Amino acid sequence: MSTVMNLRGLPTGRKAKILSVEAYGEMNRRIRDMGLIPGTSVSVVGRAPLQDPMAVRISGVTISLRNSEADRIQVELL
Repeated sequence: MSTVMNLRGLPTGRKAKILSVEAYGEMNRRIRDMGLIPGTSVSVVGRAPLQDPMAVRISGVTISLRNSEADRIQVELL
């Protein structure tokens, strides 16, 4: 059985596959421009002291992502 959650809920160090991006307009473009597209593997590598933003690793690159953006990305644990 697979576990589906939003990217914000993914524990640090765990890997997941992006299932969908549920954002519209400018936020959707920004998320996709960073390479966060369905089918891509992603992992959380760290969080700021107040939990926002978070650092995620995708395709060998670490990027910073706001919680409001991470909430829009549905992932499945690997």
